[in-house]
Amino acid sequence: MRSKNRKVTTYFILFSLLLIGVVYAILQANLQINGTAKIQANTWNIHFDNIQVNENSVSIGENDIQATIDPENNCKVDFEVTLSIPGDFYEFTIDVVNAGTIDGMIGELTQTLKVNNETVSEVPDYLNYSVTYVDGTDVEENHIIIAGYAKKIRVRLEFKTDIEELPEAATISTSLEPQYIQADSSSVYYREVSFATDSWSDIIDAYKVGNIKVLEQAMEAGTTRAVQLDLDNNGTAETTRHVRIANLSTPSECEASDFSETACGFVLEFADIITKHNMNPSGTYKGTNYSYGWNVDGWPASSMYSYVNTDIYNALPYDLKSIVIDTIVVSGHGSTTGETNFTSIDKLFLFDDKEIYGTNYHGATNTAINQERQLDYYSYIDVTSSNIKSAAKKKLNSNVSSWWLRSAYSDTASGFHHVNTDGQWWDTAAFNVLGVSPAFRIAE
Repeated sequence: MRSKNRKVTTYFILFSLLLIGVVYAILQANLQINGTAKIQANTWNIHFDNIQVNENSVSIGENDIQATIDPENNCKVDFEVTLSIPGDFYEFTIDVVNAGTIDGMIGELTQTLKVNNETVSEVPDYLNYSVTYVDGTDVEENHIIIAGYAKKIRVRLEFKTDIEELPEAATISTSLEPQYIQADSSSVYYREVSFATDSWSDIIDAYKVGNIKVLEQAMEAGTTRAVQLDLDNNGTAETTRHVRIANLSTPSECEASDFSETACGFVLEFADIITKHNMNPSGTYKGTNYSYGWNVDGWPASSMYSYVNTDIYNALPYDLKSIVIDTIVVSGHGSTTGETNFTSIDKLFLFDDKEIYGTNYHGATNTAINQERQLDYYSYIDVTSSNIKSAAKKKLNSNVSSWWLRSAYSDTASGFHHVNTDGQWWDTAAFNVLGVSPAFRIAE
């Protein structure tokens, strides 16, 4: 009996071992990790380019030297000028270009000032000397220059007018040497920036390196920034208006060759009405009399186009005007037989109904609808054809005003689109005088 029992036990143990073996075979796996790393070729190329001397600068004398980039060293600029009387100045701008593939930043900034070959610690009280970015920001250590982009620097020497005693003749030597190194997290532009208070240079650089969290918050909140305008072009900025962020994204549709860039990249818009103007006056155009104005050649041929891209563009403060980039603008056509959509290259532009409402508001009245997208700001605040209130804009005195859009009304030869005082899309005759509230891009 014991022998029989012992055999049964043995068989059971053997069976269990076989079962474990089968399970092990089913779960067995051969793991492999294979990798190949390829290092792309990179280039380091930061240099000066594009000197532009202020046309009102003192004339270059016989023994003077116009600001020039050294032909054998494009990282060196030399100039020599004579300032003869109080009020004389010499000013030029120059681009610091990063034509390489690696972000750079200023690692060390050496500045030397000499009077009659003797080093001094302060600029003489009869002289103004500055080297800044064009928006007035000082050039400092850790400032970034992003691969593929340029930063414009302004150099100015001025013989002061508010001096009590004329100085003796002197030779003033200036030297500024920014040493660029590979950028890292210590770069000041890797921090977030404030749209309301930081310099335009800081804001653009933060956008270019992808630090846009705070900028997105500012856009969504509708944060505005005051801008002083010289609307009568008399040299004095007498009008205060406000800009806000209208767009920060660049979706893939923006890459299409026939797509309007007006809602692509870093777009600013005026949040209020700047002034009023007609889109096109009445009168005879191309042999036909239009008593209500015309849209025959669309936005690029309108009197508004010229007004916005000349008068208002020139009214911008220098620091803002200098960062406005060209924008490919597609706009719709009117009813004239054989017309197609229009493409122009603008500094400033008006928006279109698709960019505000996200749709073609009243049927096929905007023929450029498939070449446009809704702006990020209006999408975030949920402006639609049925939710229109937030599309309304006010003048500085808080009165709501209708404001022009750029698209011709496709059913007529005389009408353009606009946003009325309720925020609703509408069309009206081009000779009417409505609000002007343009937009522009400061980065792609």
